[in-house]
Amino acid sequence: MLDRHTGPEAGTFSLLGGPLHRIGQWLGLVRGTDTVHLGLALGVGMWLVVVGFSALQGFTDRLFTLSLVAVHARLLLVIPLFFLAESWVSPQMTGFVKTIVTRGIVPSGVTPALDAEVARTGRWVDAWWPEAMCLLAASGPWVLGSGLPNVGTTGAADTSGAATAGVMYFGVGLTLFRFLLFRWAWKLGLWTWFLWRVSRLDLMLIPGHPDRAGGLGVLEAVHERFVPLVAALSVLACASLAESIATGTLEVAAVYPQLAMTLLLDAALFLSPLLVFTDKLWAARAGGLGAYMALAARYVTAFEAKWTGGDPPARDKLLGTPDLQALADLGQAISVVGGIRWITASRRLLTLMALAAIVPLLPLLAFEYTVLELVQRFFSKLIGS
Repeated sequence: MLDRHTGPEAGTFSLLGGPLHRIGQWLGLVRGTDTVHLGLALGVGMWLVVVGFSALQGFTDRLFTLSLVAVHARLLLVIPLFFLAESWVSPQMTGFVKTIVTRGIVPSGVTPALDAEVARTGRWVDAWWPEAMCLLAASGPWVLGSGLPNVGTTGAADTSGAATAGVMYFGVGLTLFRFLLFRWAWKLGLWTWFLWRVSRLDLMLIPGHPDRAGGLGVLEAVHERFVPLVAALSVLACASLAESIATGTLEVAAVYPQLAMTLLLDAALFLSPLLVFTDKLWAARAGGLGAYMALAARYVTAFEAKWTGGDPPARDKLLGTPDLQALADLGQAISVVGGIRWITASRRLLTLMALAAIVPLLPLLAFEYTVLELVQRFFSKLIGS
């Protein structure tokens, strides 16, 4: 049950919807906000089909080689991670919208405008045409018989020597993967647009809120749930680069610029949407500092008049006086206001994003170092030798 101050639409915000979601519900693979079973059915199911046809046609030995590792990564890891991220982030998005209303960040007079944005976003989420466009874009390279510029040997259609197994992967599996990738790009675009529209409302941020984000710190919890999606992109990059290195089309040294691009892409996709509130945060910081400094000036003036002016107070009156604690608390409050961040991302979020992006890429080091060399380098750094 929604709080009486929460708008009728605020508690219903979600990016879950659309034709694929409804099909998953009909099949019983989507339960509430849990879409992981749908992701497993699509990814693992397609993988089993490809492996089955490979076995029937005698291509299994070729399929399980490093030059085709991205086939397995896309179907067994990346696609399920897409849906894990979807399941994790959706409840947090709903909670974020409800929280900014119940905390008064969206005043009661502005709630109808927020409800309108929630309703508009919901209509776009449930529309059929975005996913139709994603499917069209995903199937275009296969239908037109042209590949996309890619890293790795399985990023574009090439059925030479693979017969039906190759057709199933490049014609169906790769198209499915691209469709789901474009579908997530659409959802991220919707989320960014929704945040932008919310940031243009007449918000009442709380300068003294201990989250140092004016009360918007709950938004960080939303973006923490994008970690599986960050990991999915890094797994894809790692597998594609491994294919290129294994087939000799890419030098190991050329991996590092690719890794830098992956990190920049992650920052653009998952951190840049938080920048839409930057102007509001700085305005809250400036206004809050002005108000708290004025309060501090009045309090310190009264404090000095009481405790330092005229006759010095008796020692027993000074000890334990709440005036000293109040002065310290006021100083701490001013420090909080002055420490408002320009983006609702703390060190915790940046660390989680970095780990999710970097850890899946570590296997690429095996092309340059043996496991023993990596262990020796790790312990030598650890002990400072």
